[in-house]
Amino acid sequence: MCQDTGYAVIFLELGQDVRIEGGDLYEAITEGVRKGYTEGYLRKSIVSHPLERKNTGDNTPPVIHTTIVPGENLRIVVAPKGGGSENMSAIKMMKPADGVEGVKDFVLEVAKNAGPNPCPPVIFGVGIGGTMEKAALLAKEALLREIGEKNEDPNMAALEDELLEKINNLGIGPQGLGGRTFALAVHIKTYAAHIASLPVAVNINCHAARHKEIVF
Repeated sequence: MCQDTGYAVIFLELGQDVRIEGGDLYEAITEGVRKGYTEGYLRKSIVSHPLERKNTGDNTPPVIHTTIVPGENLRIVVAPKGGGSENMSAIKMMKPADGVEGVKDFVLEVAKNAGPNPCPPVIFGVGIGGTMEKAALLAKEALLREIGEKNEDPNMAALEDELLEKINNLGIGPQGLGGRTFALAVHIKTYAAHIASLPVAVNINCHAARHKEIVF
């Protein structure tokens, strides 16, 4: 059993007609994370400086991604992210000529290098396109999709199925003990890319893909 209760990653969809009153939205979210992790007796895993390594004691600050969308609602998605699976994630700035075969090779390379470290069975989020940071965000957003929900793009849906089979054929298996269930799903998100670039990011999530959302 894993004791990691994750880095609090928050996705906000803020309607452009929404007005937040009574305080700072990010401060309110941070306070919610603080209360959730202290009152819920969850492990505190965050250090205030990446090199000095002093624990903040309350699992703050969170990582917050905000998107402005049409409408008058606020959607909050909480997706705690464990360190072991995050550490096995990777990004590569590929050449456009590498094409889909290059993407497949890179995803499989990441899977092989990950081995038992991300606590399989895992979910692979793959972001293709955009810029370096956009590809990484796409990969993490792809993990929010429910397992079993098909990609809307039939070509990407077929690629997901192919990659899932190839990854499971590596024989790594649950907890790296061997077998054919290393990955539960492969989810791909794409975005427009520069004519000179083909960014590809892989973000791995352990089997405890804990997500919770609320809409105001």
